[in-house]
Amino acid sequence: MAIRRFLRGQLPPEVIEAVAREATRRQGYTFESVRQLEADNWLSIPCVVNEQLFVKIITEQNSIIHGLLTAGRNIGVLSSRSEGFFERFETPMNMAQHDLEATQRIRELGINAPEPLEAFEYDGYGVLVLEFLPEFETLEQIDTEQVEDVVADLFGALSEMHDAGLAHGDLRGENVLVLDGELYFIDATKVNEDAIEDARAYDIACALAALEPLIGAQQTVETAARYYSGEVLLEAEAYLDFVNLRPDHDFDTLNVKGEIGKRVERP
Repeated sequence: MAIRRFLRGQLPPEVIEAVAREATRRQGYTFESVRQLEADNWLSIPCVVNEQLFVKIITEQNSIIHGLLTAGRNIGVLSSRSEGFFERFETPMNMAQHDLEATQRIRELGINAPEPLEAFEYDGYGVLVLEFLPEFETLEQIDTEQVEDVVADLFGALSEMHDAGLAHGDLRGENVLVLDGELYFIDATKVNEDAIEDARAYDIACALAALEPLIGAQQTVETAARYYSGEVLLEAEAYLDFVNLRPDHDFDTLNVKGEIGKRVERP
């Protein structure tokens, strides 16, 4: 347990409160409360401050784990006959700054994301401050009918990102929030912009993997095909086996491939 706490970069409550107080001071608020969110998160310590601010505290251990995960993902990508396109961060502050900038870029496209407020360094920690979205649910938590209502919005937003030369890089159910029937995207990771086509295909594979258990392969692939050509879907198909190895995805790979095969003639 001590090793797991070290790797996850856990901090004493008094340190978390000190960071929260600094975040509220910088935002012009009086500190009232901080609570750490219950999340199986290896890359930051997520907190809610004053029930107004979402604050991610990134430790040195978090950045080390991110580097290890990045190396593993790039090895997995190589197994799909593509060069690795995930990039790592040098410091916790680099991670916080990237998250802020990626969120800003997503919003500039007119796609929903929590409002990015600030990234700053505090005692060696990277700190990201976003607006807090109250009463949201993740894509994994809503019922099938609700998923069916937003699946087109998900692929539509994803295709807008890709057309603008942006890839999410870590699309999964818990990184898509649903609030009042609207989707919000969070936690985009860093990818090499020179490899955007490969990263795009990986994003689509992750979206297929996240949605198949919720609404089935047929509707998932059918909706994806409204936004992406058959050639692009085949590129995404090449990543499905690797995505299925990830512990945060659990889907029927063969069913998804079968539905792609019904719509696209393989070379």
